Amino acid sequence: MLKYSNVLSAAEYGVLREAVGWQPLPNEQAQAGLDHSDFIIACRDGENIVGCARIFWDQGYIAYLADVMVTPSYQGRGIGTKLVAECVAYIDAQLNEGWRIKIVIVSAKGKEPFYERLGFETRPNANDGAGMQLWRMR
Repeated sequence: MLKYSNVLSAAEYGVLREAVGWQPLPNEQAQAGLDHSDFIIACRDGENIVGCARIFWDQGYIAYLADVMVTPSYQGRGIGTKLVAECVAYIDAQLNEGWRIKIVIVSAKGKEPFYERLGFETRPNANDGAGMQLWRMR
């Protein structure tokens, strides 16, 4: 039975990163990211972590949806949709009268249709350029 909670350990986060084929992070770095998240939602099947998502919010008008991960064998069961919906609901709960908060995400390649089904707009589009990134490493 799937259970959702707001608790995610650095070790579980690492398990999910490996499951979806992302580069590993040192546990200390992963824990720092988790500690500084505004909202975390995790999904477990029994004791096994099978999905997560996080939100970073500047407390103003920009929120970043990060690390939407679902173990491949659990994909297609609505878990990712539920994780994103919980993150969006968190941001909706922060809205004051007259406010607008933009939720942005950098989609994994090929996952854009998933986010489009949830109402996200692909970039570039008529108003926005392509998303960009800069990795720094030591």
